[in-house]
Amino acid sequence: MQVILLERIGKLGQMGDTVTVKDGYARNYLLPQGKALRASETNKLRFEQDRVQLEARNLELKKEADSVAEKLNGQIFIAIRQAGDTGQLYGSVSTRDIAAIVTEAGYSISRNQAQLDTAIKNLGLHPVSITLHPEVIVSVTVNVARSEEEARRQARGEDVTAQDDDFEDQDAISTEEVFEDEELSKQAEEALEAEADLDSAETSAQESGADSGDTSRDAAKDEPDEEAAGKED
Repeated sequence: MQVILLERIGKLGQMGDTVTVKDGYARNYLLPQGKALRASETNKLRFEQDRVQLEARNLELKKEADSVAEKLNGQIFIAIRQAGDTGQLYGSVSTRDIAAIVTEAGYSISRNQAQLDTAIKNLGLHPVSITLHPEVIVSVTVNVARSEEEARRQARGEDVTAQDDDFEDQDAISTEEVFEDEELSKQAEEALEAEADLDSAETSAQESGADSGDTSRDAAKDEPDEEAAGKED
């Protein structure tokens, strides 16, 4: 479909240009948004008659866009999404999602104003361009995280996916420490058992020596006194 642009549209052209676009783009966006007219002799004449007013309107819209840009440019918006340990999202963040988040924050935009080459599919900080006016484009950041706390960590420059690896390393170290503690405990128990066995052996030896001494004394008592026996004879 051929249309007459009523304002500058990205790469399509300048105000007053007659360009060819897809029918769906014209019907769903350009025509209902008042950004273009169907190309016809009647509409060409209408555009020329309204050109001065259209240019004045464009200047007013640019002024409003500049005012919003001063507040919006550089802002960071948080998008909470579920994701795996590697940081890959269970789904994505699209231009529709970004428009909803920015609008909720008080800056009314449509999905067509948010510029993304592809939908966001990973955790992290993602720069996004927003077209407030054909001549006014700002840059914002979408902080995609699994929680508000994780978003704050990412804003500080932390890699939330690397943190999981650190936890695994700490777990491995803790496990090794447990094994080392168990080994030391086992060695200590064995040393105590060996010491106990040694004490028991020494006690047994002492008791055995004491028994031998008692037996010798008893035997000496039972032997007759030779001197006494000689006197009796």
